[in-house]
Parts: sequence; structure tokens; C-alpha cells
Amino acid sequence: MTTPVVICDDSGMARKQMARALPEDWDIELTFAVEGEQCLEEVRNGRGEVVFLDLNMPGLDGYGVLQTIYEEELPALVVVVSGDVQPEARERVKKLGAIDFIRKPTDPEALLELLTRYGLYVPAEKSTDSPSPTHSRSEEAGTVTWMEALGEMSNVAMGQAGDLLARLLDVFVELPIPRVNTLEPTELRMALSIADSEDSWSGVCQGFIGSGVAGEALLLFSDSRVERMSQLLGHDPDEDTNRHIEVLMDMSSILVGAFLSGLGRQLDINFGVSHPSVLGTHVLIGDLLEHNSQSWDRMLAIELNYALENQDIQCDLLLLFAEDAIPALQQRIEYIME
Repeated sequence: MTTPVVICDDSGMARKQMARALPEDWDIELTFAVEGEQCLEEVRNGRGEVVFLDLNMPGLDGYGVLQTIYEEELPALVVVVSGDVQPEARERVKKLGAIDFIRKPTDPEALLELLTRYGLYVPAEKSTDSPSPTHSRSEEAGTVTWMEALGEMSNVAMGQAGDLLARLLDVFVELPIPRVNTLEPTELRMALSIADSEDSWSGVCQGFIGSGVAGEALLLFSDSRVERMSQLLGHDPDEDTNRHIEVLMDMSSILVGAFLSGLGRQLDINFGVSHPSVLGTHVLIGDLLEHNSQSWDRMLAIELNYALENQDIQCDLLLLFAEDAIPALQQRIEYIME
């Protein structure tokens, strides 16, 4: 009997990876959804007996989809597929009715074990006369640009950094959707989600390089949140400049190191990272970005806004790749996508 299956993810690359990981001989009717409301519509129409669901999506996210499926008692078995690997995330989706959780990028062997364990898939007997599939299911997910692929890789790396931060601080980290853009230096400030902030900010930067791909990581922190972050990190609440800078250094080492490690594993790049250096303290956001205004003619920017649940703490992490690093990065990503 054919099983109706929905893959719901806003990332085209993630949809292709998930489709490629499914057993080729699994008798399914496959449907793709790019956001939560579409996923629910497919389930209501009987096309989602099994759903592979991302958590971090614009609009209605994966948690909202699970909540609606639970409240409406929709007939769907949901497997969450996410880059958010925090233990708390796993517990929350299980409470909302997900049957299991697998991490991105999808491991075909782990997926096969899960499907077999729940009786969703029974391996067919192999036959030398069986025809080869004329096309891959992943082709149905559509084309993916290298920048879209970089966004999904950033999503996975972001989740690993968030997990490290969550375990260290014993909090739940709310993960954003990565923003990836190519920008002129003069466009950087206005492209940021925090561009309109009137708060005073402090920031540090760390250079990184590996396999011809170089850039800078900038961690920007609102001054009004530094004292609370200092307490979470186990520091004595202290307003002096040295304590303020120590908090920034600690946070940068945690987030930048973990993110570049996660991104590097996917790109097969071993990034070397410099020691954090102070960009400025207690200044407007534009002043923190001043040092980049003349650095490069053009850059590739990845922006991540981490927030700590129930703590009113947010920080902005920027990964800026130099213009001459972009071709090497693009070539490497396109090779991986083949």
C-alpha cells in the first residue's frame, strides 16, 4: 500500500537532502511543503500520513504545526528533522506528539533504522530484474542555489552553536532563520535586523581562514543585556569595563568557535580562528561596523540573531566573508551539492 508522505522545510536544500535519504524502494507518494500552513493543508487533504517536519521556519514553525496536529487530532505520524539539537527541543516536540527526532543533515542509515523500528518501512526483496529508478525523488524538490545551500548549512551550524550555549547556560536558545546576502560595505548596517536599534552596543570580532576562505566574525551585544549575561556565565554582577569585555570575549569564543566548526565540517574546511578583539563598547551600532566600511569592496554576510528564552537577552552574530573568498566558497558548495 502506498504511503502518503510530506516533507516540510523552508530550505530547498534540506528538502532535497531529506528526499535523497528516503529508501528508494519505499512505496510512497511524496509531497513537499515549504511552510507550516501548507504542511497542515496537505495533512488535512490526506497527503501526509507520515510527515518529516522542520522546526525553524518563517510563519508557522514546526512547533505550531505539531500543536495544530495535536489539537485537531489529524492522522499524521510526525518525525522532526531539525538542526536545533538542544535536549529541550527534543523534549518539547515529543510532548507535542512527534514520534521521533533526527538531526540535520539527514543520515540515511539513521533514517532507515527509524522507519524500520516504527514499522513504516519494510525492505523489499532485491531482484536483479528490478528496473533502476528513472529519476531521483530529490529532483522533485526543485533547484537550489549555492547561497540557499549556504543558508541551510548555516542553519545546521547555528543549531550546534545554540546547543553548546544552551548546555553551558542551562537555558533554551531561540534560534533564528539565517539571513544570507551579498553586500557592499555601505549596505551592511541597513541590512541588519538590528539596524534601527537606538540602544548602545558593544562588540568583538574574530578573523577566520581556511582553504582559501577568509573573513571576520562579529558578535554584537546590546549593553542593556550584558549584566544579565554576566550572571548566567557565572560572573559576579559588575559594571566595570573589564567585566563587560570578559562577557563579550566568552560569548564570542563560544558562538563563533562552535558555528565555524559546524560549518567547516559540512564544507570540509578546517577554519583557523583568531583571538577575539574588541570593536568598541557602549556605542551606536553604526560605530561598531565602522571598521568594515573600508575593508572590502564587497562581502558575503550571514546574520544570526540568538535569543535566550525568558531572559530578554539577544545577540547578533555576523559572519562576513571577503569578496575574494566568495568564488572559492561558491565552488566548494556547488561541488557538495552535485
